[in-house]
Amino acid sequence: MKPYWFQWGFTMPALTIKNIPDDLYLRLKAAAKVHRRSLNSEILYCVERTLVPYKMDVAEHLLTARRLREKTADYQLTDELLNVAKNDGRK
Repeated sequence: MKPYWFQWGFTMPALTIKNIPDDLYLRLKAAAKVHRRSLNSEILYCVERTLVPYKMDVAEHLLTARRLREKTADYQLTDELLNVAKNDGRK
């Protein structure tokens, strides 16, 4: 009987990571828990986000910006409002 991972006639490469600093390991482990992933899946996600270029759809990005501007058009910020917000509770 063939192993489960070999049923389709191919194998996926494996990688062993050695000498991971303790603080990095703990951060990866915490991130995996927060994202509900295995440690292996979290590492693959991080590597993929770093090495695989993200191609931004410019039209989609502009549409998102326009929608955000429409939602916030009625909220005019002034220096006075910002100063009140910054100083609120400082007294």
